[in-house]
Amino acid sequence: MRRVVGLVLIGLFGFLLVVGLFAQLVLPGVAKKTPLDVNILQTLSGTGSYLGSEPGAVSAWQRTTNLPGSTSDVVVMQNFTCVTKDLGNPPFRSPECPPVGDPRLIDASPDKFATNRVTALAVAGTSLLGTAGIGHDGLINKFPFDVEKKTYPFWDTVLLRAVDAKFEGAESVNGLSTYKFHILIENESADIAKDTPGTYSDDKTMWIDQATGAIIDQSENQTRALPNGDVALDLKGLAFTDATVKQNVDDAKANGSKLAIVALAPWISYLLAVVALVGGIILLRSAAKDRPAPASGASDSDIDGMMETPTSRSS
Repeated sequence: MRRVVGLVLIGLFGFLLVVGLFAQLVLPGVAKKTPLDVNILQTLSGTGSYLGSEPGAVSAWQRTTNLPGSTSDVVVMQNFTCVTKDLGNPPFRSPECPPVGDPRLIDASPDKFATNRVTALAVAGTSLLGTAGIGHDGLINKFPFDVEKKTYPFWDTVLLRAVDAKFEGAESVNGLSTYKFHILIENESADIAKDTPGTYSDDKTMWIDQATGAIIDQSENQTRALPNGDVALDLKGLAFTDATVKQNVDDAKANGSKLAIVALAPWISYLLAVVALVGGIILLRSAAKDRPAPASGASDSDIDGMMETPTSRSS
């Protein structure tokens, strides 16, 4: 019985070894990909003035969703951003946005793009988008998994190009360890609205979950000025609301736990494989020791008989 169990454990060792290799070499590539069922709503609030108005409360929301056409390597997505003046009214929430001409509307802009599901970098000009993806580069709506302490290119919707997002250290956000990145744009020439040239400045800070690359929090000061120097838009402290930050932290912790399990799975499998191997060897050796000794050969009487000569038998 011990021999049978020992052989089973040796077989189990081989199985667990294969499982561990699969978990180490294949699972991370499956788990560390942008999902194909993204539907995220993020709300922001701050203060601002628009076309010379008095500074007042400003609200914004951004919904990010998947679009048809995604593949195993590329995800097609859309960001829709709505920025409004509150004017003493409840802020608009997705999917509502004031129509063009409404005095509350500051900006309403969709942005369709495609990104690599692993690196999170824009895939420009892909046939999945037609011409809609041309011009996008860098990161757009998230950072890659396993964020590094370095400068990343990040897409700017006004300049229509990627700018530097510089690593500035690690900070805790609601108990979640994040990496802090900073973007600074000063008086760049740009179309500050459709067919409206001017200058553009942006001072944005983002707090990124290191494991998933998700944007946990962000705060932004943005100014758009006309060629004559008049300020068309001046946003101050436009940041994620507390509810959005809390939801982002909760999601990052849940997703981080799943990734931690994926990272730990191969080592658990390897450990169990070693235990099975050692147990199998011990049982096989024990079974071998307890087996009856093989017959030593012919008996003494047989040997005596063989020693007799024919002469002795006849006498």
